[in-house]
Amino acid sequence: MRTGDLFDLLRDGRPWTRAELAESTGLARSTVTARIDVLMQLGLIAPFGGGRSTGGRPPALFAMNPAARVVVGVDIGATHARAVLSDLAGQVLGEAADTIDIVEGPDVVLGWVTTTVRSLLRTHRRKTADLAAIGIGLPGPVEHSTGRPMNPPIMPGWDRYDVPGHVQRSFDVPVLIDNDVNIMALGERQARLSAVQDLVLIKVATGIGSGIVSGGVLQRGAQGTAGDLGHVRVARAADVLCRCGNEGCLEAVAAGPALAAAVRERGGRASAGHDVVELVRQGDADAIAVVRQAGRDIGEVVATMVNLINPSVVVIGGQLSAAGEHLLAGIREVVYQRSLPLATEHLRIETSLAGSEAGVRGAAAMAVEHVLSPDAVDAAASALLAG
Repeated sequence: MRTGDLFDLLRDGRPWTRAELAESTGLARSTVTARIDVLMQLGLIAPFGGGRSTGGRPPALFAMNPAARVVVGVDIGATHARAVLSDLAGQVLGEAADTIDIVEGPDVVLGWVTTTVRSLLRTHRRKTADLAAIGIGLPGPVEHSTGRPMNPPIMPGWDRYDVPGHVQRSFDVPVLIDNDVNIMALGERQARLSAVQDLVLIKVATGIGSGIVSGGVLQRGAQGTAGDLGHVRVARAADVLCRCGNEGCLEAVAAGPALAAAVRERGGRASAGHDVVELVRQGDADAIAVVRQAGRDIGEVVATMVNLINPSVVVIGGQLSAAGEHLLAGIREVVYQRSLPLATEHLRIETSLAGSEAGVRGAAAMAVEHVLSPDAVDAAASALLAG
């Protein structure tokens, strides 16, 4: 067992004695002591009070030290940017937000990111050396292994741009990039569903996508496109042209622009998804009917997903989730009708509680997970011993 694997045990939040660690890992007591010394030098663990004596000197206790380092999580949307400074336990230490248009391009947007990271560190009296990693969510497809956006439809000038490389000119730390829906799934889980091992977060806004957590691990797929529900074919959209060039996509009938168009066809006034939500809140019957049907369309795809991956929770997030029970009712209606009874017996379908904070908290959680992974800890331990 490596140093990183030993540290993984100490991430559970409770203090451990050397004897407990030796018993749990099967390592010799001397080996455990040596690895604890390394982890203490790295600052990742610290002494924790004193253990209860059974005769003689009380045993020493050790626990993870969340204050050892900090990370920054950044959520970049079409017209907004948010950032948080977090410790290694995910506790938010500071935050910043601004209105910024993604179409202004990488130089402007990532310039805001680097300036904001410096500001957060300075404001909260942390040195640049304390920064362990930066996590960033982008509103488009991302090749996670390289951190490069891939043909993002609402991000002109970003295609295959080296986002990590740009940020690393200012900060020599790992920079992790993912799409906005994946980090929302991580953020929702970190905020309130930490005990849930299998969940799906579906973002319903200008587009429709999902983040899939299975067995406690975010599933990105081979190229990072797992969960792209918006371009799954649904029956009612058979002859409807989608912006991707295909016909029949879910997004073409159930995303914000499609709902606004459907309301206009009924004589209402709506230019975007948020207008539809506002009409629903006002009790507009046409808007409610449109949203309920969108829920059924989404439910058609979710029902298949429930049968395939069997989540215990499906979370609906994004702008249109504010339509609340009207959207959920349509989704539940189809999912419970078409999914297998065993798959839905304990299934919860609910709106996001983390809301607009889900993305930025998920970006921070992604950075923390990288920093504290057994491989990363082991690499740091090897570098310490070699140096």
